[in-house]
Amino acid sequence: MLTLETRRLLLRPYTSADADFVLDLYSRMEVQRYIGNPPQLMQNRSEALALIEAWHRRDDGTCGIRAVEDKHSGELAGTLLLKPIPASGPERRPSGDIEIGWHFHPDSWGKGYATEASAVVLQHAFDAGLPRVVAVTIPANAASMRVCEKIGLQYRGPTDRYYNTVCELFTADNPQA
Repeated sequence: MLTLETRRLLLRPYTSADADFVLDLYSRMEVQRYIGNPPQLMQNRSEALALIEAWHRRDDGTCGIRAVEDKHSGELAGTLLLKPIPASGPERRPSGDIEIGWHFHPDSWGKGYATEASAVVLQHAFDAGLPRVVAVTIPANAASMRVCEKIGLQYRGPTDRYYNTVCELFTADNPQA
């Protein structure tokens, strides 16, 4: 997986050494409350290691799940996702769309990390030739909706096309396409 950088952040593949952070991040209800239908808290380090391994299998050179690391402190701040988004339905089959998303540790909220990291990943997606990127949020997730707007995604309204729930849909078309 290609490592991406911003002025403050390093976006890199997760490693097994990051399992304690992954467990801490995904075992918090304040993080999970907007993820999944219904949200599920991670229970142990084995789950974290399995998730990291699953993320490695998603890497196709363009799409992937990256750890977001503060370059100054070396501390992990969160996760940045660029991946196929499943369509609603019993099989959760691929929708054909690519989703950008982010999950950040509460200690990193309010620092602009989600905006900074997602902007560089969105540019990476377009540089790789993706024609369109979508983001979906739970209607109550105002912070993520602000990030979507800050990186140039356009609000398209509610949709039930993904994840078997009603989400707020944001999209961006590749300006180079």
